[in-house]
Amino acid sequence: LEPTLSALAAGHRVALANKESLVAGGSLVMEAARRGGGEIIPVDSEHSAILQCLRGHDSGSVQRVILTASGGPFRGRNAADLWLVEASEALRHPTWDMGAKITIDSASLANKALEVIEAHFLYGLDYDAIDAVVHPQSIIHSFVEFVDGSVMTQMGFPTMELPILYALNYPDRVGDATLQSYDPVRASPLTFEEIDHEAFPMFGLGVEAGRRSGCAPAVYNAGNEIAVRAFLEGQIRFPEIVDVVRQAMDHVGIDGVRDIQDVVAVDATARRVATEVATRLGNARMGTTR
Repeated sequence: LEPTLSALAAGHRVALANKESLVAGGSLVMEAARRGGGEIIPVDSEHSAILQCLRGHDSGSVQRVILTASGGPFRGRNAADLWLVEASEALRHPTWDMGAKITIDSASLANKALEVIEAHFLYGLDYDAIDAVVHPQSIIHSFVEFVDGSVMTQMGFPTMELPILYALNYPDRVGDATLQSYDPVRASPLTFEEIDHEAFPMFGLGVEAGRRSGCAPAVYNAGNEIAVRAFLEGQIRFPEIVDVVRQAMDHVGIDGVRDIQDVVAVDATARRVATEVATRLGNARMGTTR
């Protein structure tokens, strides 16, 4: 967050490849960009797609955006099934090859909630104008619906090479012979499903954090990082990730963000509370096992 703020305040363009800085300090980041004349070009595939669709359009012409989610490795599982899953299963993503943290976030759909919060800040959209849908093929990366009912989308096979290339050369496009040529037949069929909020409550909780504003997104983000680590280490079970984060949000103050010190302080408190909750859940689990 600190180098992002410094770069934007100095008038630089930032190809933003992480979600956490914008989620935790979104108001600070956007203010730094306005004040210093810097520019944020998102590298995330979903937000790269929205940026590409918005070229030549002002924000007032946008009705809503729809982010797509792969659904992760547990798509189709019910809430009861998820008490039995192991970390090794959660790390087997069906379409993307990513690091452990973001892969677990994809499995819980916390990743999509973080992207909803990002979209709110990046494009100045109300949360009512941001939707998400499960799209298992990961070919369509986002939709933008305009006020006249027209819908635009950006499509491509699931690789981060394209959004990175676009961000580093924005607003120009450069050729890259190594990227796959899109084949609509090979990519078919393209399907879409509603998010299962009962099985994946981390999505709704994250959007709620965004709506609460203030430091709530920072608390959600910090609590989630602790919960994911606890799950990967076998301390808690998959459905308990949301319990850890919810209790952190319930017990940490979420007043407005004045400066980076507020974010840092809230982040530290949220991590402490989340660690205590995860430890308590882990001890209860061990007691039950014995």
